[in-house]
Amino acid sequence: MRVKTGFTRRRRHKKIRKLARGYFGQKHSTFKKAKEQVYKSLQYAYRHRKEKKRNFRRLWILRINAAVRELGLNYSTFMHLLKKNNINLNRKVLADMAVRDKEAFKALVESVRE
Repeated sequence: MRVKTGFTRRRRHKKIRKLARGYFGQKHSTFKKAKEQVYKSLQYAYRHRKEKKRNFRRLWILRINAAVRELGLNYSTFMHLLKKNNINLNRKVLADMAVRDKEAFKALVESVRE
């Protein structure tokens, strides 16, 4: 006896079309197009999760560099001096200090310089 895939297929299609909700044109209504777009979207999401980390690191470095240059140093020299003085602050914290708490950042730069 042949087994038809009625319920199973409908459940599989609904799962894909639910993920494709909000897409333009046939991409949200037709299963074949929706499946292609959902797979592509998942690839983009995976790739951009990795890219997001790179972008934030670049942003932090830019902010630190800008703040340090106002105080007469450059980024690479500042980071070298931090490591030399065993000050273990990551770039996220340093960038946050540079933006929100300029006095503390200035004090840190001065203490590293000496």
